[in-house]
Amino acid sequence: MILDLHTHSIKSDDGRAKVENYCQWIRTRDLPVDGFVLTEHRQFDYESDYSALAKQFDLCILKGSEVETEYGHVLIFGVTSQLREAFDFSSIRVSLATVLAASDEFGAVAIPCHPGRKRVGMFAHVDELGVPKGVRIVEIYNGGSRDNEDQIASDWTNKLGYLGIGGSDSHIVSHIGRCVTKFPAGITSEDELVEALKAEEFEAINLKKQFVR
Repeated sequence: MILDLHTHSIKSDDGRAKVENYCQWIRTRDLPVDGFVLTEHRQFDYESDYSALAKQFDLCILKGSEVETEYGHVLIFGVTSQLREAFDFSSIRVSLATVLAASDEFGAVAIPCHPGRKRVGMFAHVDELGVPKGVRIVEIYNGGSRDNEDQIASDWTNKLGYLGIGGSDSHIVSHIGRCVTKFPAGITSEDELVEALKAEEFEAINLKKQFVR
């Protein structure tokens, strides 16, 4: 199963894509994507129900979050009400140690995203802050990466023995599916996604070259 693990809709402050339009784009363009995760900035979207769209387009639509720490941005999968109360998702400088510990305690998975990016990527801060403890997975392929950002992420990931995922980091419809993650079995819920990530059986795939016209 192929999922885009990093997308943003109009629920995010800088998102310009409606979820229905993501679904339409995937189907009309016949993208090799079975679903996607909406990781809205500094929040978890409890109120939106995308089950009807998921059924209509035969896609898996899940929800996560993207929070901001002193080490840069971090994706969280498997957000629960307990986790939401453990720290302030809306803060722009949550402690990464807090995010990792709380995610572990309440059954979620926290993954630093676009780690090769300046300022908002984890590896931009290791010289000053050191290599953080508790990280197991990072996003090695990001659809919005520029220059050598993905290469930096891959080099550090290999050096530190991390696992890697892929996500488009799409904010507009046409960017979805640029980078994805392949899982060996089907996923239909946030809980199953967490289980699959914890099982450490997945593969990051970079599809950006297919989008060059």
